Amino acid sequence: MSSASPFHGLSAFPPTPASIDGRVDTDALGRLLERLCEAGVASIGLLGSTGIYAYLTREERLRAVKAAAQCVAGRIPLIVGAGALRTDHAVDLARDAEAAGADALLLAPVSYTPLTQEEAYQHFLAVAKATKLPVCIYNNPGTTHFTFGRELLQRLCDIETIRAVKMPLPVDGDLPGELAALREKTDLAIGYSGDWGAADALLCGADAWYSVIGGLLPRTALSLTRAATAGDVDEARRLDKLFEPLWQTFKAFGSIRVVYLLLEHLALARAELPRPLLPLKSADRQRVLDVVEPLIALESGRKA
Repeated sequence: MSSASPFHGLSAFPPTPASIDGRVDTDALGRLLERLCEAGVASIGLLGSTGIYAYLTREERLRAVKAAAQCVAGRIPLIVGAGALRTDHAVDLARDAEAAGADALLLAPVSYTPLTQEEAYQHFLAVAKATKLPVCIYNNPGTTHFTFGRELLQRLCDIETIRAVKMPLPVDGDLPGELAALREKTDLAIGYSGDWGAADALLCGADAWYSVIGGLLPRTALSLTRAATAGDVDEARRLDKLFEPLWQTFKAFGSIRVVYLLLEHLALARAELPRPLLPLKSADRQRVLDVVEPLIALESGRKA
């Protein structure tokens, strides 16, 4: 593995190319992952939310992990999503991922009936005990409708293999305050999703950026990550400003719909959004394509 920890720096989360009936295109997935390896991202987040983990069967998820592990071949740490409604299913997925060659797990408290803090703790404990892989807590209340209390994060931190947390951007915008509170309560590596807040989070000292756009435009996302991590405020802000029109489309349409459009626009793969999700309408598609062109130029080394 190329890094001592998979939970620092730019963690790039690619989409998972799949057919309308949920069959993963492992060849196209391999092409996506090869680009990430060539760019030199710190880790790859396979089967995250943008990677449609919640819409794939256990068999297809295993096919994806096997193909990814074969492609990456230990060059970059591979973090695999193991979220599921049932604890026994999440345990099975975690064991599958470990057997197939994953380096770490990403675990969300997926739920239909809202979970209590104790139920989430027992769920994470069971999955953590099932493998030897390090685990990153996936705190994503926007999709799971579950919010981790600070006391729960502190308890989870005491489980040996739970090493990191992937946080949403704080509602009150107080990144420095949240980071200070989390560091006081836990020794977890703290990273953030919500691409539009990446520059702020990294400049405030976050350990990782769990990035949607990093899965498709890794070189440009890496430039932003490196500038912010180095404390180069001017360069980080300059790059973030270039991304800003795209961030606005993420907020307007949902990043998964935007990313699937870009996947085909960049001629990286043919892929269908899993139903009931629908592709963007013509005018919205054009808005996305117009704002992404300068970033594509930057990614390819052309003048934006």
